[in-house]
Amino acid sequence: MIKVLGMILVVAGMVMLVLGVFGIFGSLSVGLSPWAFAIVGLIFFLSGIGIVKRKKDTDEV
Repeated sequence: MIKVLGMILVVAGMVMLVLGVFGIFGSLSVGLSPWAFAIVGLIFFLSGIGIVKRKKDTDEV
């Protein structure tokens, strides 16, 4: 169960990081600050990777 959360965080982090980088260096306009997308995306991505690497895949609550 916790690995599913980790994978969701990884995917969400990748999407937000890509949107942030395109907003900073490209011409993509997302309506909010692209720096916010990049920073939050990086945090989500790194936390998701940490969860996937460290947690064992069990059904314990």
